[in-house]
Amino acid sequence: MKTFKNIFDFQKEFSTDEKCREYLEQQRWNGTPACPFCGSLNVHRFPNGKIFKCREKQCRNKFSVTVGTIYENTKIPLQKWFLATYILSVHSKGISSLQLANWLGVTQKTAWHLNHRIRVMLTDNAPELLEGIVEVDETYVGGSLKNVHASKKEAKKGLDNKTMVFGAVQRNGKVRTRVIPQTNIENVSKAIEDFVAVDSTMVENPLKLTPCYRLNVTPIRQTNVTPCGHFKLTP
Repeated sequence: MKTFKNIFDFQKEFSTDEKCREYLEQQRWNGTPACPFCGSLNVHRFPNGKIFKCREKQCRNKFSVTVGTIYENTKIPLQKWFLATYILSVHSKGISSLQLANWLGVTQKTAWHLNHRIRVMLTDNAPELLEGIVEVDETYVGGSLKNVHASKKEAKKGLDNKTMVFGAVQRNGKVRTRVIPQTNIENVSKAIEDFVAVDSTMVENPLKLTPCYRLNVTPIRQTNVTPCGHFKLTP
C-alpha cells in the first residue's frame, strides 16, 4: 500500500468498498482475475462485479478477490478494514480496541477482532536478513531482586533477575532481537547467523562481543576483522 501523508488522503483514496476491491484486484491479480483454486485466467465476472466463476470444466468454482485473505466472508465493510489497517500501521505502539472502535464507528468486540486479525497479518513471519552496515550488541532487561517477594528470593539466590537480549539493527533499517541465556559462543554466533546477511559489515562493541564472535564465527563463515570491531561477513 502506498504511503499517505495523513488519514484524510487515505480516506479519499479508499472512499468506497468498490475502490477497496479494485485496489485488491490490482494488487493480487495485477488487473487480470485468476482463479485461486486452479490458477486459470479463464474466468467470468458476474454483473455485480464482486463474484467470479472459473470456466474450467475441472474447477467451476465461484470466488471473489477476498478468498484466501483476512477479508474472506467478512460482514465488515472493506472501507473499515482498510482504515483499521492504516490506523494500526501508523500507531506502532498500538491502540486500545475501545479507541479503535470509536474511530471506526463499530463495537469494541468488532474492533478487537479487527485489531487481532490485522496484527497477525502485519507480523513479519519470514523476516529478511539484515544487510549493509549492521550494529549488534546485547543488553539486560529485568528488575532488581530487591523487588522480588521474599518467598521467591530463595529460589533465585545466587542468580541475576535480569534477562539477556541480543540485538542487531541495520543502519536506517529494521531491528532484530532475541533473548539468549548468556553471551557465549553458541548463542551469539547462532543469532548473527540468523540475523545478518552474508557480505554485510557488522559493527559491535569490541569490549563485549568481539572475543566471543572471533572464536566462533570461523567454522560458519570466513570473516575479515579490523581492530575497531568491524566484521565483513563473507560466504
